[in-house]
Amino acid sequence: MSKKMSNTKKMLIEVARQLFAKNGKKVVTMNDIAEYSKKGRRTLYTYFNNKEEIYKAVIDKELEQVLDRLTEVAGLNEEPVVKLTNHILTHLDAIKNVVTRNGSLKADFFHDIYEVERTRRKINVKEIAIIKKILVEGIDKKVFKRMDPDLSSTIIFYALKGLEVPYIRQNISEEFEKNKSSIVEFVLQGIIKPKN
Repeated sequence: MSKKMSNTKKMLIEVARQLFAKNGKKVVTMNDIAEYSKKGRRTLYTYFNNKEEIYKAVIDKELEQVLDRLTEVAGLNEEPVVKLTNHILTHLDAIKNVVTRNGSLKADFFHDIYEVERTRRKINVKEIAIIKKILVEGIDKKVFKRMDPDLSSTIIFYALKGLEVPYIRQNISEEFEKNKSSIVEFVLQGIIKPKN
């Protein structure tokens, strides 16, 4: 029974995501979500008290997909330098893909950045932990310099986060898109242990 309920909730979130992406959060009503889901208002209100709750659930689901992708990349059997490189590239592309695939939700993402950030906090903590694990592995294998992995993982995360909006909005030139490796190089130069 709970699995069926869970599937219903997932379906409601996906219907809401599609409606928000197509029409924008302001235009979509709880009635629209109930109608398009073919589940009715009673079912919708069983899971969500209001539109803000379902919007938050949509953002959560989208950010969980980013985290799932980053976790998958970190789990690959690669050396720490390759793992960190792949993490950086995956982070930028995954965030961009989530925002741009959602049409009107993209505008809401920028307009409601405070709400997105509140929703994102728990995901941020998990991503910082992934970066830290990669750094610790690199330090242990003596390919990264000795450093404070807590501080360094936080710095790397927020450096990536700072690039998201210009990257998503494509205010950065196409040259940047083609040369994302320069970002990776910049980060790695500060932490790779020089060869003797």
